[in-house]
Amino acid sequence: MTASPAAASSLVHGRIVRLSDVHLDMASDAGTVNILRGITLDIAAGEITAVVGPSGAGKSSLMMVAGGLERATSGRVEVAGRDLGPLGDDDRARLRRDNIGIVFQGFHLIPTMTAHENVALPLEFAGRGDAFELAEAALTRVGLGHRIGHYPAQLSGGEQQRVAVARAFVTRPKLLLADEPTGNLDGVTGKQVMDLLFELARADGATLILITHDMALAARCDRILRIADGLLVGDERMPAVLAAQ
Repeated sequence: MTASPAAASSLVHGRIVRLSDVHLDMASDAGTVNILRGITLDIAAGEITAVVGPSGAGKSSLMMVAGGLERATSGRVEVAGRDLGPLGDDDRARLRRDNIGIVFQGFHLIPTMTAHENVALPLEFAGRGDAFELAEAALTRVGLGHRIGHYPAQLSGGEQQRVAVARAFVTRPKLLLADEPTGNLDGVTGKQVMDLLFELARADGATLILITHDMALAARCDRILRIADGLLVGDERMPAVLAAQ
């Protein structure tokens, strides 16, 4: 299915994500909870954006909606030139497979699969005959070429997250989503993983949306979005980015 003229235009003009008056409501025992309350924003192709705010503000929900993992209650969500609203679950899954990589705080590796098999998995789902060749190259890229035959339990936390990073990048996605990717790591290891994420995103020209509580880490991004109580309350371009424009 090809993108509509308007959607194709959005890609030509360098926009990878567009949210227009997006609301997300969830049912609870106490009634309906308004998690996102009218978010409107564009994120450019190749931009590295931090999303910050207090716990429960809606940061992860924003990421889930932008990645097509959660369906907005109302409003319009466009990703990679596609309006997600009309798409069924299968089409959404294909869009994620072809365009999006995700790194979570938990490593989400399959324990019965080696690092090599974990990284090859999204390529196998896509029917790629060279899945294992590309997976080995991705693991080498993150410094784990010597660990491809190891299972997650045989790897340190930092190594497991590197495998998760390799899996996220192996399909060369246009959009990478990272939700507190260093939350389970010590400071030194976390910095190494983030250095790697920034390096790979820049090298591939991928858009990175990073959910973080670490303002020093957010300051390394091109842009900082501030979320509070389900609303976008701040949108700051970092000085280095402004100077380059």
